[in-house]
Amino acid sequence: MKQLGIASFTARGGQVADRLAGALEKEYDIIRYEHECGLKDWCGCLFVSDADGIIFVGACGIAVRTIAPFLKSKTTDPAVVVVDEAGEYAISLLSGHIGGANRLAEHAAAILGAAPVITTATDVNGKFAVDVFASDNHLRIRDMHEAKEISAAILRGERVGFYCEGEIEGSVPPELLLLKKNEKADQGAAQRDALRPIHTIPEIGALIRVGVPSCEFTFYTMENARAAGWNQAGTELTLCVPGLPPVILDLYPKSYIIGIGCRKGKTEAEIALPVNQALASWNLSVEDCAGVASIDLKKEEPGLVEFCKKRNLRFETYSAETLADIKGDFSHSEFVSRVTGVDNVCERAALCMAGEGSRLILKKQAENGVTVALAERKWKVRF
Repeated sequence: MKQLGIASFTARGGQVADRLAGALEKEYDIIRYEHECGLKDWCGCLFVSDADGIIFVGACGIAVRTIAPFLKSKTTDPAVVVVDEAGEYAISLLSGHIGGANRLAEHAAAILGAAPVITTATDVNGKFAVDVFASDNHLRIRDMHEAKEISAAILRGERVGFYCEGEIEGSVPPELLLLKKNEKADQGAAQRDALRPIHTIPEIGALIRVGVPSCEFTFYTMENARAAGWNQAGTELTLCVPGLPPVILDLYPKSYIIGIGCRKGKTEAEIALPVNQALASWNLSVEDCAGVASIDLKKEEPGLVEFCKKRNLRFETYSAETLADIKGDFSHSEFVSRVTGVDNVCERAALCMAGEGSRLILKKQAENGVTVALAERKWKVRF
């Protein structure tokens, strides 16, 4: 469950905090500030534990001075919202987009009948916000500088190209121009004519690509690519021919689920080793993963919980009955069946969390009392 800290400092503020905690306790594990402990110590613990948000019921100055020593990055800092002790305003103070403070402020305002105060430029101007879109769709932003450039282009009134390898639901915002892939040329033509782009790029100053590694935006060989003007930098190819806009933002779907089973008492380090090996076998990292799945017997397994918290991975567990209902060809273990009530944990759990249309890409890998499997979920983006 997501974690939310709520702090108040007066009797009147405490009443507002009580209303917020009562309404939000089904969505969050609420951590209330106790006056016996230091406010900065309490706040620091929330930052260290990767809490999802903090609500201060009081003055903005108190919140600013309290959080200042712990701020790191807009991609990792929690949502911070300030509510005045009269419950009239809910102010999004920090991590409005990626952290979700804007929405938390709006939610708090709805609970209290207050006015939400949102100051981020795209929201104020009613424009598409790429970082909110990425957060809502579990997409990894490759370059925050490029994300800023995309937002700047939109605020200038420029139309931004949008290309997605996956399915799109909803209406594409007017700020975006949907790009479609052309039919590929036949291989004979490819061999004769060196390189032909498979995407038509109109005259746009910026482009968002979802699920497309930059080195795969064309489909011919590296030899033909070099002949047509590509340069190789490290392991990636950078296009040097005209046609693509100067600002390109790549968003990558977190489309993989890690299924884990383990013996009792396994440490975070003991779990991390086989997981990293499993991911490396598919050239993946934890940044490509949406979460970790296991059986409910492991819901509070310290090493497993620490592994997920350390990497900011969502952790879901399922009953033996739920896992047994998952259809597929799974590795079978009599020992696991006797202990847990189901013949396989990691493979079934990975598919269960990945959802309908998912597939198992790596079957059970076992090492030192830890089992790991990987599932790929069917992904789409929604506007």
